[in-house]
Amino acid sequence: MSYTALYRKFRPDNFEDVKGQEAVVTTLKNQVRKGRIGHAYLFCGTRGTGKTTAAKILARAVNCENPKDGSPCGECAMCRAIKAGTSMNVIEIDAASNNGVDNIREIREEVAYRPTEGNYKVYIIDEVHMLSAGAFNALLKTLEEPPAYVIFILATTEVNKIPVTILSRCQRYDFRRISLDTISARLSELLKEEGVEAEEKAVRYIARAGDGSMRDALSLLDQCISFYIDEKLTYDNVLKVLGAVDTEVFSRLLRKILRGDASSAVRILEEMIAGGKELTVFVSDFTWYLRNLLLVKTSENPSEAVDLSSENLKLLMEEKDMADMDTLMRYIRVLSELSGQIRYSAQKRVLTEIALIRLCRPEMETRTDALLDRIRVLEEKIEEIEQNGIAVKPGRAPAGDTEEAQEERLPEEQPRQAAPEDLKKIAAQWPSVIRETQGIFREILKNSEPRYDGRTGGPVLFVVFRGFIARNYVDNPEYASVLQRIILEKTGKTAEVRMVMQEDAKGTGLSTIPVETKIRENVHFDVVTEEDDEEE
Repeated sequence: MSYTALYRKFRPDNFEDVKGQEAVVTTLKNQVRKGRIGHAYLFCGTRGTGKTTAAKILARAVNCENPKDGSPCGECAMCRAIKAGTSMNVIEIDAASNNGVDNIREIREEVAYRPTEGNYKVYIIDEVHMLSAGAFNALLKTLEEPPAYVIFILATTEVNKIPVTILSRCQRYDFRRISLDTISARLSELLKEEGVEAEEKAVRYIARAGDGSMRDALSLLDQCISFYIDEKLTYDNVLKVLGAVDTEVFSRLLRKILRGDASSAVRILEEMIAGGKELTVFVSDFTWYLRNLLLVKTSENPSEAVDLSSENLKLLMEEKDMADMDTLMRYIRVLSELSGQIRYSAQKRVLTEIALIRLCRPEMETRTDALLDRIRVLEEKIEEIEQNGIAVKPGRAPAGDTEEAQEERLPEEQPRQAAPEDLKKIAAQWPSVIRETQGIFREILKNSEPRYDGRTGGPVLFVVFRGFIARNYVDNPEYASVLQRIILEKTGKTAEVRMVMQEDAKGTGLSTIPVETKIRENVHFDVVTEEDDEEE
């Protein structure tokens, strides 16, 4: 006998078993009980929330010979025939593969014939948003004036793609994401029926991984049970099967990021990858971890704000004062952007490493939340200097009768902004700046030219690029940050760097930076010629 997946084996047979959609279920049951059956329904909502299941139950209920409180009895000939798929009264259509005008025309021809048995002929059109424009137009007339014995149930995950003319002719029911508690309770109930022992912590993690979808949660549970057949399902086992990461790892990683320790953060990532962890799951779970930390930080009653074990809540309570809200929100933003990027990327690891470095280096971004994070880092450094660094303030008289001068802690002096004259020094040894870069960016820089705004003479260094390949680097602010870092290291001054394409620079007043021989002779960093650079 073939194995039946859990989500199929435990598909609800009546409205009472449909979990998490109480408002929809109550309305449909009342309609069946009172005989107030509509001619067209639209079930919309995210995947795995019960749309198709409710449609099939409604199809049985309206044809049931002995309905019980609005639900099908499941025992009469019509209920058994519809459930077995042998009844001609219920027609299921997948609009993803039957989305043409001809498919809808067939329906229009079929509705002219009354059902041979039962009360209603029910058409369930799944993923109805996949129908073509012509197919929607063909369906419109039938929806507007259907025979009294015909019911249409349209199901979709993307209601925004349904024409307004169709929407206005249907009763719309929104199936919402199912809560964590509801999914967890259902999984525990099914595990008992299957005779599988499981830790509550493991069940709740699977429920959360289902992301509001009962079907997804059941599929993940099926996967975990199959891997550890005849064994107790533990939290650690679930993490191994799903390629997930323990919360303690997120705690260690966050502390490294807050310290700006990029190398240690990347090392933790390498350990997870070596352990077979899935990067997509890691990014999602780390984002969720930061979300919980943000809720704990802003809530008066943290234990009610998040659904966590006491040990995990203890970790969050220790960390909630380590980072301010703006910093946490920046981290969540960067990781959310990463989540969308790596889903279909072939370079998941590279993108994740770059994101971790961005979290550790707020100076790589120019957004407001990144600037606030940079201020946080500077404040922490100043505080550390005040606590550990001791310097003698000039011009201070000896204290009391001793020979020692009064000691006072001084903050580290911040680098000054580069002046227009400094741009000439940078331009004089532009090849030396290029030498400090790497990879393709270095090759592209060889065809670039440093310029300044000839109209204002301001202290902004413009780097003009040639070639269409350079466009990918010009549009990425991280590479401008690389040049800013190199210039800071060589000159001890900060310079604003703006990268532009040659065609975009036309008519903007950008001029070649005049470099005098005297300046070239007195620059304070290595002199490197293009020939030397190429030989290396």
